[in-house]
Amino acid sequence: MKLIPVRSYDDYISANIILGRLKGEDINCFLQDENTVTTIPFLSNITGGIKLLVPEQEVKRAIELLESFENNPA
Repeated sequence: MKLIPVRSYDDYISANIILGRLKGEDINCFLQDENTVTTIPFLSNITGGIKLLVPEQEVKRAIELLESFENNPA
């Protein structure tokens, strides 16, 4: 399963909220570099932030959901 980064976040709270919302829509997704950015925040720029990864076959639906979340916050 190839994972594709679809968004990145500077803080773990925002990343986990979106992760939970996508999982609630049955999208398998994962966070990469969450521990690094959380424990050593100044590395966020170096690592590219906390990356939200989704399987390649679910990218289109995940992006559509992310855009709807941004336009209609809960």
